[in-house]
Formats: sequence, structure tokens, C-alpha cells
Amino acid sequence: MKTLVAFLFLGSLGLAWCNPGAFNIARTGEASQSSDYYGGTSVSYAYKAIDSVKDTNWLNGFCTHTNNDLPPWWRLDMKHKYKVKIVILSGRSDGAMQRLMDAEVRIGNSPDNNNPVCGKVTQITDPTTTFSCYGMEGRYVSVVIPVRAEFLSICELEVYGDPVSDVTYY
Repeated sequence: MKTLVAFLFLGSLGLAWCNPGAFNIARTGEASQSSDYYGGTSVSYAYKAIDSVKDTNWLNGFCTHTNNDLPPWWRLDMKHKYKVKIVILSGRSDGAMQRLMDAEVRIGNSPDNNNPVCGKVTQITDPTTTFSCYGMEGRYVSVVIPVRAEFLSICELEVYGDPVSDVTYY
């Protein structure tokens, strides 16, 4: 049995079909990023975006952070193909939200981040952006800022969808 879930964000209504008790696929994946930023006594590794801690203050140590890369990227290998319905991207709330502007969420089977775009960050009034990906298929979810050199910082990334069966029926 499926339930219709409505998301109200930034003045528009997004709808998605989700199973009750939806499972965050990102938790079982493996994260990587273009570089690791060393700040003070902390290193902002890629796995921090899938640790289930939704603290959006980078100073508390639960967010990723790259160096000033061109282009900066962060990638999730989900280990299997999924039909991705929803991606929730949470950036920083401690004065660096603007760094996520123009970030693209990409989904597909290419490990080099050259996949179709599900959505793009076009507003930075809230650290969390929800993307409806309408069942885009792929093994990888990437966040890329293709237009400029930037520090990319993600505090949490959640992925919801359904597995794609590799079984062929005759």
C-alpha cells in the first residue's frame, strides 16, 4: 500500500508516492568528494553527509566540506540501481548557504558525475532543498557545482526510492 506524501517548500507543492516508513537509501551507500577540507582540528569527510545527523552548523563537525575546487562535487554510490523519487539536500545554516547556489543533483549510472540532472539549487533562503526526481534510475547520486570554483559543503543528503530489479523475465 502506498501513501501520497505532500511536501510544501518555497511556496510550491511537491508530491511524491512513498511507502509508509520510507527508508533513506543513502545510509547504506558509500560517499566520496572532490577533496577533503582540513579546518582547524576537523576534517570534513564525504561520509558526514550520510551519517543521519541533520545538524546544519559546520562548526559542530557533522557536515562535509571540499576545498575551493573547480568543479566541486560530492557523490553517493548506492551500490545498486534505484528509481529515485526524492532527494533532500541540506547545506549549511551558519552563514555559508550561498555556496550551494547552482548546485545540481544528478542521478545515473556513470561514476564520473556525468549523469542527468534531477534538479538545481536556485534559491538559498533555507538550508534544505527537496527535489522530486520522479523515478530517475541510477546507481549514483551526485551534487556538483559546474559553473564556478567553490567550496561544497553538505550537512545531510537523503535519498528515497525503490530498487530496480536486475531480473529479466521471459
